[in-house]
Amino acid sequence: MFPALNGRIGRLFALLFLLPVLLAVAAPTTAQANPRYASIVIDYATGEVLHASNADARRYPASLTKMMTLYMLFEALERGDVTADQRLHISAHAAGKPPSKLGLRAGDTIAVRETILPLVVRSANDVAAVVGEALGGSESGFAQKMTQRARELGLTSTTFKNASGLPDSGQVTTARDMAKLAVRLMRDFPQHYHYFSDQSFTYRGQTHTGHNRLLRSYNGADGLKTGYIRASGFNVATSAVRDGRRVIAVVMGGRTAQSRDAHMADLLDRGFSRANQLALAKTRPTPPVPSPRPGQVTISDALARAESDEPRDVGGMLVSSAQAASTAGAVQEEGWGVQVGAFKVADQAQFLASTAASRLAQEFAEARVAVTEVLVSNQTLYRARLTGLLETQARTACQSLNQHGMDCMVVRPTGS
Repeated sequence: MFPALNGRIGRLFALLFLLPVLLAVAAPTTAQANPRYASIVIDYATGEVLHASNADARRYPASLTKMMTLYMLFEALERGDVTADQRLHISAHAAGKPPSKLGLRAGDTIAVRETILPLVVRSANDVAAVVGEALGGSESGFAQKMTQRARELGLTSTTFKNASGLPDSGQVTTARDMAKLAVRLMRDFPQHYHYFSDQSFTYRGQTHTGHNRLLRSYNGADGLKTGYIRASGFNVATSAVRDGRRVIAVVMGGRTAQSRDAHMADLLDRGFSRANQLALAKTRPTPPVPSPRPGQVTISDALARAESDEPRDVGGMLVSSAQAASTAGAVQEEGWGVQVGAFKVADQAQFLASTAASRLAQEFAEARVAVTEVLVSNQTLYRARLTGLLETQARTACQSLNQHGMDCMVVRPTGS
């Protein structure tokens, strides 16, 4: 009786010990299963996409809308359409907006300079309506101008119906568009970007604190904006700097503010790692291209063989991170595999394959790094793969690498 009881207790403690690990492994799948989820990470300097998931799917922006409201306000200030000290009228429409709000009173006024931090820090809907009415005549008229300007900025999938982001089925955007908007805010108005780092402000003697906890919790984060409505889930656009490199990231559809922030921190970490990998690969010197090894199979040989034999899948090759071409390798590779790239330089292929292997070390310890030469149009390329996997393992591994911001493709065993 007691040995059996001890066995059950032991299994219980083992399960409790493994639970955090299982939850961590399941997190990307949970994000993918969330129908409101979308994300993107880009390198600010190069515009290179470091990670994307549902980046072009239509989503509700919620208070990320206020980034566009602020863009329009900054433009109006630069053009001289309004001045920082100009007083704006507060209408009953604006004062009646639901929270979050500053608590403005109808018939009162507020200075233009006093509207910026309430929009950034407090996400005040009443202030957004005041700005919209001042710049567009009415909030709906301002929304039309917002949409038109968004199209001019390249936000082709975004439509605004109000200045605040309050619920409206016609107010839609994408993670990619919000990332573009964040970049334009920083590049077009560097003199105003500091506002997005503020975490509190005082208005009429009352201090208001913000919702953007990432500014406090993530080392290097220095802006931009959070947002939430029930239809959108928890959204955030974040800019962060590490070792002189800046990345911009957007997460939409978080189930809670805490899970959204944790996921954003993870994406930023991966984004910096990916950006550093790409930078390293670009700066490494290119050695002389070696002569083909004896027995190497060229594309023309593979095509000729395909005409004489039964059709077969000879694997895949990435001639860049995103383009695949059919080829045949010189080395027989056992089991299914995951290909993460093909390069002119052997050590670049080795570096990326090893990086992929390290990302999967805990889940797929049996995977082997394989760097092989292939000829494509008389040019030698070095193909980077992880091999020795079952089909289900290969597909799971590629999904996991995608979550780490790495491109990949699943390849069949040679000759299968």
